[in-house]
Amino acid sequence: MSGHLCMNLLNCQVYGVFISVTERGNAPTVLLNVGNGDFIPIYIGLWEAISITNALHHHTLPRPIAHDLFSDLFNRFTLSLEAIHIDVIEDGVFFAKLIVKKDEHEETLDCRPSDGIAIALRLKAPILIAEEVVKKASVNRDELQKMVDIKDYL
Repeated sequence: MSGHLCMNLLNCQVYGVFISVTERGNAPTVLLNVGNGDFIPIYIGLWEAISITNALHHHTLPRPIAHDLFSDLFNRFTLSLEAIHIDVIEDGVFFAKLIVKKDEHEETLDCRPSDGIAIALRLKAPILIAEEVVKKASVNRDELQKMVDIKDYL
């Protein structure tokens, strides 16, 4: 039995990409909607934030960036992205896996959540998050720190 089947996974949606404004500085943040007014903010790199924003708004650049290239590779070699699993949080760092299938063969690849999200959006694959991660990291909408939409920030 594959390890990713042993945990309780919940479906979530990308709510948007923002810049979190804090006393320590500004940080690109992808905000996942886990339902019931709860969200999970994941701090990410600026280039990953731009890539996720492009995928959300179906923008393509004249030349492929890494996530576009990865998506093209999946399509050309008839690989299926079954899902991204955000399955662990340790010391504020999130860990994720891509579940990739070719015919009847399935592989699990370690990835950063930001890269996995950017690829999953392009391939229209589900974004799943472990219930334990939701319990540890979710924040109610009213408790979110100040955020500016990345489109307004850039």
